[in-house]
Amino acid sequence: MATLSAEHDQRSADEAAAPEAVVVRFAGDSGDGMQLTGGQFTLSTALAGNDLATFPDFPAEIRAPQGTLFGVSAFQINFGSSEITTAGDAPDVLVAMNPAALKTNVQALKPGGLVIADTGEFNKRNLEKAKYDVSPLDDGSLAKWDVLAFDISALTLEAVKPFGLGNKEALRCKNMWTLGLALWMFDRDRQPLVDWLNAKFKKNPILAEANIAALNAGHAYGETAELAGPLKKLHIDPVPSEAGLYRTITGAEAVSLGLVAGAQLASLPMFFGGYPITPASAILHNLVKMKEFGVTTFQAEDEIAAICAAIGASYAGQLGVTSSSGPGIALKGEAMGLAIMTELPLVIVNSQRGGPSTGLPTKTEQSDLYQAVYGRNGDAPIPVIAARSPGDAFECAIEACRIAVQYMTPVILLTDGYIGNASEPWKVPDPASFAPFPVTFLADNNNPDGKVLPFKRDERGVRPWIKAGTPGLMHRIGGIEKGIDTGNIDYAPDVHQAQTTARKDKIDGIAATIPPQGVELGETSGKLAVVGWGSTYGPIYQAVRRARRKGIAVSHIHLRHIWPLPVNLGELLKGFDNVLVPEMNTGQLKTVLRDQYLVDAVPLTKTSGQPFAIAEIEDAIASFFDGKPGHEEGEVAVNEAQLPAPEQEAP
Repeated sequence: MATLSAEHDQRSADEAAAPEAVVVRFAGDSGDGMQLTGGQFTLSTALAGNDLATFPDFPAEIRAPQGTLFGVSAFQINFGSSEITTAGDAPDVLVAMNPAALKTNVQALKPGGLVIADTGEFNKRNLEKAKYDVSPLDDGSLAKWDVLAFDISALTLEAVKPFGLGNKEALRCKNMWTLGLALWMFDRDRQPLVDWLNAKFKKNPILAEANIAALNAGHAYGETAELAGPLKKLHIDPVPSEAGLYRTITGAEAVSLGLVAGAQLASLPMFFGGYPITPASAILHNLVKMKEFGVTTFQAEDEIAAICAAIGASYAGQLGVTSSSGPGIALKGEAMGLAIMTELPLVIVNSQRGGPSTGLPTKTEQSDLYQAVYGRNGDAPIPVIAARSPGDAFECAIEACRIAVQYMTPVILLTDGYIGNASEPWKVPDPASFAPFPVTFLADNNNPDGKVLPFKRDERGVRPWIKAGTPGLMHRIGGIEKGIDTGNIDYAPDVHQAQTTARKDKIDGIAATIPPQGVELGETSGKLAVVGWGSTYGPIYQAVRRARRKGIAVSHIHLRHIWPLPVNLGELLKGFDNVLVPEMNTGQLKTVLRDQYLVDAVPLTKTSGQPFAIAEIEDAIASFFDGKPGHEEGEVAVNEAQLPAPEQEAP
């Protein structure tokens, strides 16, 4: 009985010491399958009921030279038993499949973190490619971290030996061996992965069996090897959550589903015209699978053809949609002006990436805000909406569809590479919870005295939508300035003045139909508001939450509607002594806020291709309070019970 009691006490102590959140980064060569490994670990984590956020980080090269520093592909996941809104600042565990992966990622690992390294790849050739003179596994340079180094390559070859694979093909199973070890470390069920492998290699069962053998071998290694040091099994409890149907979802998937839902709510078929470009291509890939919902997809020969085809579809009575990233959006600029001038509904998705030009194709940035709000010739206003997370992109896509069809205008939906590629758990919403906004086409002549008036505006300044081919309603539209009501070509100065004003007033009027701007955390006035948009939501939210737990009077405001801005935003901002705007550009929203409200907003900018760390925003907040948390002037005591559950870091 004494032995049982001791075991129970030890188990209780281990459970008490378990962190509420852990950050793991898998890193290796582009051909090592790190994105697949991370994706499947994400699936197992979601099935375990943990909250999570991921960050895939891979090179732009289709296949960079093996073992090189610029060919490293990484996948980071933050998961836990409390609310998770970011992929985490510093990893607790780094799985490094080769020297280059170690060199490019180890400095991000928190002190005392765990490095798992494949010694089979730390040979002279790979060390030279990674610019190491001697192996870091032997020279003491990794002393501030715990290191577990063993020959994963050899162990994998041994595990798959019975299946008769060639050496190259056998080593491709290394990622499954590594995944098996990770599943053991975090008490994950292997069966869903076994089922996935059997389905993936249904036509080649030998490969399925080999990968399953590698998976099981990695799991067994953790279970049976007498490993000294930090490697031990860690169980993280499920996060409390509402009852419902959940799935993991990426931003690209959420946008695709939201566009289809928006078209359904408008009672319209959808036409998507696109051209392949990173990271926007995934939207086309997803929509191709949704033909049963009245979706037509068209991969055009270039960006201009893609958007013009979508405009043509809108003229014919469908919901035209197109997507791209910054360089492609620039090419679409003239056609966007055509959609503004013809006043046809169109949804334009911009999955932002690092720029300018080709820039950083696989990295994240928020540097297309000026382009979205201001970047067209002439006075060409377009509503702009920004998604804050993968799951939020679903509702933002629906909102973009609503505004487009109700106001006969193109709408820009901004996501970015981080949102598009990252994933999170998503509670599948009840379709009945979304209010339909069915379209009404003009069916009868709106001019009893003569020819139809295609640009006769209603009380909101919106012209009718006339489906091409409607009997008796023949009309012409185009990019040249048109007469009031009639749509006839008209160059008269007063006509252009009136039509320019009418188009602007219509877009400005959209603000009346969007919700007032709220505060995510904190009060509606005070010493400091941190204002963000897009994917900065997670790190801002956690930084503000941590600051408020220290008693600092700071609030978080996050914008979904970038243009037009919410009607109450100006007054809300003026209630704060200081406004801090973190964004992954050189200060674009800051400029918009100064332009519209004369608010002396302070920028916090980052253009490294990486998301903000929570600590970076925490430090910026502290600077407004002399860097000293506590109950000083402008600070308040915060009721801990009113704060959201913390996103804790592992010890």
